[in-house]
Amino acid sequence: MQPGKREGVVRMRQGVRLLMAAGLILAVPLATDTMSDQPPPPAPTKEEGQPRTKPFLSTYRLPDNLTFAGAPVPVHIWQVRERIEYEFYRFLESEGDSILLAKRTGRCFPPAERQLAEAGLPDDLKYILLVESKCISAAYSRAKASGPWQFIPSTGRMFALENNQWKDNRRDLELSTEAAVKYLKKLHDLFGDWYLAMAAYNAGEANIQKSMREQKVTDYWKLHYVTETMRYVPRIIVSKEIFSQPERYLGIAKADLYPPLNTEVVTVTIKESQRHLASVAAQYGTYFLELKLLNPEIRKDYLPRGTHRIKIPRRDEDCPTTCLKADVPR
Repeated sequence: MQPGKREGVVRMRQGVRLLMAAGLILAVPLATDTMSDQPPPPAPTKEEGQPRTKPFLSTYRLPDNLTFAGAPVPVHIWQVRERIEYEFYRFLESEGDSILLAKRTGRCFPPAERQLAEAGLPDDLKYILLVESKCISAAYSRAKASGPWQFIPSTGRMFALENNQWKDNRRDLELSTEAAVKYLKKLHDLFGDWYLAMAAYNAGEANIQKSMREQKVTDYWKLHYVTETMRYVPRIIVSKEIFSQPERYLGIAKADLYPPLNTEVVTVTIKESQRHLASVAAQYGTYFLELKLLNPEIRKDYLPRGTHRIKIPRRDEDCPTTCLKADVPR
């Protein structure tokens, strides 16, 4: 090592030690401890190192043509495209979360698809589930919204979703989807537009109507409102684009999605004041945790006196005698 370099290294070491003594930096090995006159080895080239398996986000491009519920999305308008691209890359950036979200669609979409079709509503509305609750039936927000469609208590009561100390039917996927179908239809009848209907689902119809009057607009894409609602519709549209094509954006094949659970509904009659769900589960050849997961609407760890309909794993035709006896009222 040349004298000038050696003196520089010594001064640098002394400076680092002074900073360490002052508590301003942590103890770290000095790169100069292994310094030599030899130049550092060259950085590995793409051929020598491990190839990059994950593409850069910049390789993904939002399509120039998007539709939702049969209507075009005006991505040619600069502020619309930027709002949608923002959500597009946010979903792709959170790759792990998006993969799990894609997998859950295999379980939560089929009932919603069936009920939307029966009501004559657009299938695309099912993507609201991903933005509202990430397809988690037991989801609960600070605003006291509950369930896969995130109904607040007052809206839940409006659509006859039972909610008391032991049961919250807002968490029942089929029952809450039935309520969501009715509410979305009502909003569409009011606004005549699915984008405004979805904004009203998020913010309330009265609030959206008031802002439309004040701003003298009738187009959701020209409406200024709180950030959450401004992002809400673009996120749903992006959800359709990404999660309708998980193999393209996430490398997830349809076979990788979580399959629907094979369950059946049985009637249980409780004559005592209450019965613990562990006892109920044992009667049906299952266990407490699984029964809770299959019935997220049950808020307590027990069933009170009365008659109840619950989901259990579907039993084989040669179900043990204990299972058959479980249907007998006690």
